[in-house]
Amino acid sequence: MLKACLNGGRGRDAHPAVPVTPAELAADAARCAALGVGAVHVHPRDHDGAESLRPTVIAEAVAAIRAARPGLRIGVSTGEWIEPDPAARVAAVRSWTVLPDFASVNAHEPGAEAVAVALRDRGVAVEVGLWTPDAVGAYRDWRVPVERILVECMAEKPAEALTDADAILDALDPDGPPRLLHAEGGAVWPVLVEAVRRGLDTRIGFEDTVHLPDGSPAADNAALVAAATALGAG
Repeated sequence: MLKACLNGGRGRDAHPAVPVTPAELAADAARCAALGVGAVHVHPRDHDGAESLRPTVIAEAVAAIRAARPGLRIGVSTGEWIEPDPAARVAAVRSWTVLPDFASVNAHEPGAEAVAVALRDRGVAVEVGLWTPDAVGAYRDWRVPVERILVECMAEKPAEALTDADAILDALDPDGPPRLLHAEGGAVWPVLVEAVRRGLDTRIGFEDTVHLPDGSPAADNAALVAAATALGAG
């Protein structure tokens, strides 16, 4: 499965085509879905452009994408940087009026399991984000089931990112949930190729990179998806 991660924490200063508004997210999601992605991951923004977990912000983004591409699975982030207070993150999830299909929860963040429980209670599938081998230990203590494990390589250098990928994957139960392997920045494309080699899910989009495999700027998310597909992803 290839997932399109459409914006993340990036804004127009990073690339003029980064989608920010619900309408822009919806249009980009539809273009990427037409190229074969199985899901999209988005970071909805409020009217000031800040990432938000507020129910109106989540609802507007999810509803717009569903209207543009019915049936496409939609995920959001619950990252600590969006709402630092764990109790407030839980309260936000419990207040959502329009639900995404899944949401990511980073295992290393304070209150992560409580956020995952709140998501499951609402019927939202959980993707657990593992950034380091140590995070695998935190995840092992969870009592809530997850739909997918995100093996997220944060090192900028490809060799370091691939080493981290090996360490995290080796620490996981081989009979556990499906894995999605990806990186950010300079390691994106080598790690995506490794995900394809291993037969794992992966993702691509402006959240992770604004460059094509040859280092040139990508015109938009669809160009990144097309490049990932050409490398065998999806």
